Amino acid sequence: MRELHDAPLAPLTTMRVGGPARRLAVADTTDELVDTVREVDDAEEALLVLSGGSNVVISDDGFPGTVCRIATSGIEVERSDADAVLVRVAAGEVWDDVVARAVAEDWSGIECLSGIPGLTGATPVQNVGAYGQDVAQTITEVRVYDRAEQQVRAMSAEECRFTYRHSLFKASGRYVVLDVVFRLERSGLSQPISYADLAVGLGAEKGDRVPLAEAREGVLAQRRRRGMVLEEADHDTWSCGSFFTNPQLDHVQLTELLRRSAGLLGPDVVPPQFPGANGSTKTSAAWLIDKAGFGKGYRMPGPAALSTKHTLAITNRGSATARDVADLAREVRDGVRERFGVTLVNEPVFVGHSL
Repeated sequence: MRELHDAPLAPLTTMRVGGPARRLAVADTTDELVDTVREVDDAEEALLVLSGGSNVVISDDGFPGTVCRIATSGIEVERSDADAVLVRVAAGEVWDDVVARAVAEDWSGIECLSGIPGLTGATPVQNVGAYGQDVAQTITEVRVYDRAEQQVRAMSAEECRFTYRHSLFKASGRYVVLDVVFRLERSGLSQPISYADLAVGLGAEKGDRVPLAEAREGVLAQRRRRGMVLEEADHDTWSCGSFFTNPQLDHVQLTELLRRSAGLLGPDVVPPQFPGANGSTKTSAAWLIDKAGFGKGYRMPGPAALSTKHTLAITNRGSATARDVADLAREVRDGVRERFGVTLVNEPVFVGHSL
């Protein structure tokens, strides 16, 4: 295990903000990861487990305890038959590399999750999803270190309690993900395309299956147009991706949104509506942000601004602080709530401060 003190954390995040860690421990093996977490817990010190840094906004003051950075590796086929493979992936594997491997091997099921930054261990925490797929559709097991019981345990997909961009792991700091098992179909074709813009970009119809490589490139093209593929020289990609989740509204909330929208924008402008969980209706956070007056590039030139390509991304234009990011996020959240009565929920976790 490698260990550093007063280590900068901003370079370890995609937003590139945040102060130093008092202690940074880099765990290259699962044993090192478990031992580090157990040691910090036994000492009753503050602990931050850091994956790819794509979904956190760390305070400008940094972190006063130990940051354990996951750097484990390994992709292992545990079982294979004519129809499917079970693949165990270490938490520290770069997620997009895993997707690229799956496409190359003709393993179908995660191709539409191409280009998402971060590491594999974070995917079940957030139930990462995009373009009609999410990891809950393919995960069969998540192996974790249970900090309360101080033991390693395997959890089934059902035990993970996956919902939209949420899971048991996001709701609690009790578990540290060690590796994830995916069940992927043996096929050179994608799963049925369910996202309209992606289908159009591929020259396909919704429900069609296309070659895996074409699906991957189509998704990457969609993400690049929205500034959602990390590029060092492009500040539109210095972000946490989608900063807010799409709201899921009950009947009363939806009625209020429609009433306010008609009053502000006229009866012919109707918010997007999609089926949500448990009978709710999902609407578009990006649409709400835009119609509330926060268009692409809002607050340019920065230091923090909305992406010039996508209203759902808050970006660091090169010199932003965590406070700058939080101030802009708060302004957008409060503005949407004032105009439409909908409170947006942030996807990234704020460490050492709050929104």
